[in-house]
Amino acid sequence: MKASEANDPPFGADSTGNRGEGPLTHDPYRGLATIYDACTEPFNAGLRHMGLKLAPPRQGQRVLEVGCGTGTNLLNYQRAGSVVFGIDLSPRMLAQAHRKLGTAGRLQRGDAVRMPYPDAVFDLTVAMLTLHEMSRTTRGHVMVEMARVTRSGGRLLLIDFHPGPLQFPKGYGIKAFILMVERLAGREHFRNYRDFIAQGGLSPLIEAAGLQVVRQRIVSGGNLTLVRVRKSP
Repeated sequence: MKASEANDPPFGADSTGNRGEGPLTHDPYRGLATIYDACTEPFNAGLRHMGLKLAPPRQGQRVLEVGCGTGTNLLNYQRAGSVVFGIDLSPRMLAQAHRKLGTAGRLQRGDAVRMPYPDAVFDLTVAMLTLHEMSRTTRGHVMVEMARVTRSGGRLLLIDFHPGPLQFPKGYGIKAFILMVERLAGREHFRNYRDFIAQGGLSPLIEAAGLQVVRQRIVSGGNLTLVRVRKSP
């Protein structure tokens, strides 16, 4: 699709008309959004770089990130000439993303279970370290939604934790660190992470959504995986 079409409805600000500044009953990132990048980028920058190589930007393509956070991934695609869209539940994280992306970034506060986008509209849909945070039912619905909004023949880039096997000794050391971080994220978050791993990580979600794995890379001693999948025509 032409990049100019990104200006057409229904894309743009969220339902409050202010790109994520409206009220939310509970925002878990309320006190973290302004320092989130400083805390996480030392660990995530390498993953982002590998993700860009696995699903390279294309001039004029429409890119959606589910759980876009502060918009760092989208900024990389925007700089390469892509038209970028992001959806997230946190107003504070979206506010940070808006500062990075400016008015050209189409940011939406909303629930990825029911995304406010037409069918088959995005060339690339991205989810990085997002699906493991969700309950089993929710992440299944979100994966189906991601497939729905991606055009036939389009790409999805999924980056998340991997159930292993782990490499010794590197993988076990990294696993211990991951478990510590996931525990610190809260009881519900940790419960969802454990279930995500127990259910096999990304593989069953990809299969259930009818998507085709094109390329996969397993890193961090077997603890993380990057998967490029394709939506069949």
